[in-house]
Amino acid sequence: MPDIEELIRLAVRARDRAYAPYSNHPVGAALVTDAGEVFTGCNVENAAYPLGNCAEQSAIAAMVLGGGRTIRELVVVGPTDAPCTPCGGCRQRIREFAGPDALVHACNERGVLLTMTLDDLLPESFGPENLNPRKS
Repeated sequence: MPDIEELIRLAVRARDRAYAPYSNHPVGAALVTDAGEVFTGCNVENAAYPLGNCAEQSAIAAMVLGGGRTIRELVVVGPTDAPCTPCGGCRQRIREFAGPDALVHACNERGVLLTMTLDDLLPESFGPENLNPRKS
């Protein structure tokens, strides 16, 4: 299992490859699955703004392509020293593949700025189990 410093390094490397010519806000993400596999992603913007991909979304897509289905931990690194937390859409995407205790770290190149659980990030969330409720 990679340590937080390695995840930050990987997220910074992903951020440095981001395509963000419109917002000038490059973001990188690195996630760890329950099997200990690591996947990274960066944001990719598009002139038709809604068609871009966030870093978290890109890392999740790489995880799914690699056969992973459960996020244990996620690191997000933005371009400034302020914490770069996942947007609302990414919070829901993370929720699809992570339990309430999954850790989400907003970091800069030097370390962790903010750590929260997914439940802290997206309380009272709607997830897959809401579409397939267990029968009593």
